[in-house]
Amino acid sequence: MLEQAIKDQVTQVFSNLKSQFTFQVTVADNHPNKNELTELLNDVAACSDKVDIQINSGEGLSFTILKNKEASNVSFRAVPTGHEFTTLLLAVLNLDGIGKNLPDDMLTKRIKSISSKVELKSYISLTCTNCPDVVQALNIMAFLNPHISHEIIDGGINQSEVEALDIQAVPSVYANGEQLHVGRSSLGELLAKIEAQTGAAIKPSESIKKEYDVVVVGGGPAGVSAAVYSARKGFTTAIVAETIGGQVTATVSIENMISVPQTTGAELSANLMKHLNDYPIDILENRLVEKTELTDGKKHLTTSLGETLITPALIIATGASWRKLGVPGESDYIGSGVAFCTHCDGPFYKDKKVVVVGGGNSGLEAAIDLSAIASEVTVLEFLDTLKGDQVLQDKLAQLSNVKVITNAQTLSVDGDGNKVNALQFKHRETETVETIHTDGVFVQIGLQANSKVFANVVETNRTGEIEIDAHCRTNVPGVYAAGDVSVVPYKQIVIAMGEGSKAALSAFEDSIKGKLVQN
Repeated sequence: MLEQAIKDQVTQVFSNLKSQFTFQVTVADNHPNKNELTELLNDVAACSDKVDIQINSGEGLSFTILKNKEASNVSFRAVPTGHEFTTLLLAVLNLDGIGKNLPDDMLTKRIKSISSKVELKSYISLTCTNCPDVVQALNIMAFLNPHISHEIIDGGINQSEVEALDIQAVPSVYANGEQLHVGRSSLGELLAKIEAQTGAAIKPSESIKKEYDVVVVGGGPAGVSAAVYSARKGFTTAIVAETIGGQVTATVSIENMISVPQTTGAELSANLMKHLNDYPIDILENRLVEKTELTDGKKHLTTSLGETLITPALIIATGASWRKLGVPGESDYIGSGVAFCTHCDGPFYKDKKVVVVGGGNSGLEAAIDLSAIASEVTVLEFLDTLKGDQVLQDKLAQLSNVKVITNAQTLSVDGDGNKVNALQFKHRETETVETIHTDGVFVQIGLQANSKVFANVVETNRTGEIEIDAHCRTNVPGVYAAGDVSVVPYKQIVIAMGEGSKAALSAFEDSIKGKLVQN
């Protein structure tokens, strides 16, 4: 089943295993996916003398991983191919206490402090690019805390269960039978939600303060570039981020990185992390900055883990996030008919009617993707013409099941209490209100700068972008902004990387000249 090149890679990945592992499979003899699962696990087990497989007859299809003959708290009701193949390999590594995705000491302490029983179930799709990060984060929690268990469920194999729960977006995470989270997430965010549900302490009892020459906030291309350049200049450097890669991690294909004809968001994010690890940079992942204060010229940052980071030079590279419509019903039905990622959630709308709100490049690309899945696609654009590239408009015009309505203002997303069934919009020219009966709404109206936590410190424009000069300097000495969070035009990866390096070089120049602190 696995190609020889992949087997060679798995052999290398498993070369440092210390414990003995067993894939313990329970599967019905007539299950349609039995051969696929057993062939996959046999191939993986053959890559190391530390791994074997045990197959038992039973109902359904599932397997767990034993470590030294003891069962772990993680089970798969899935054939982990596609994007989840890495999840399978990481599960073995993490059980052995290794893997670059393991959390730092503060996060580990918080995970282990949960004393209530937590039964997690994550419903995933093998085509979902956001699912692996969520699944792997939940696996880590289960491996570190015996009170936590995690079951990974492929919606394609367990369709009746997905339909009974009326799941329309992945990943969908349930904790103790109640929905905990839908969509892309990080270990830090998921842990906070579990803590809130169980009543566990959210912050450690002791206060931790750390001082650095430079603190970079944001783990995307701009933030990583700023951190690397800062470290190369000899600064003690920390990078604080929810996840390294940022918005890039959700990008399926990247074809405009000069000198790299084609890559993926996952590959680029992995390379960003690899580059960070080449330098003495403190990588404070799975955190958000919740408060920013200026005291005697020093910048004091409070993180979501309760740490205080103190620095004379702050580089803000927090990027941007998907903009929401802000209409009634939108937030109520996220994960139940309102979605933002066609690659992840599009398959749930096979032969159904969907609406795409937004006529820019992202909206047109979403409509083109969905046209191959849905029975009918309606594109709503607020302006009187589409904004996307002409090549995308030409492609869209060739699709018989796509309808475009311009001058359309979305008024509300409607549903029956469980899922979306309609969208109301107004024809801006005539003021006529129309209702579209639909099964799903994909919001594609651009990005919004993630600058809110810094708005009390630096100047922003009306859309929230941080005002900077040509050197990435803000109105506050020693505070810089780079990438999509700033006013710099053209939100592109290569531009963000250049802006990050520019911000770091400006901080170095200001440090030499004694300009990091207000005189």
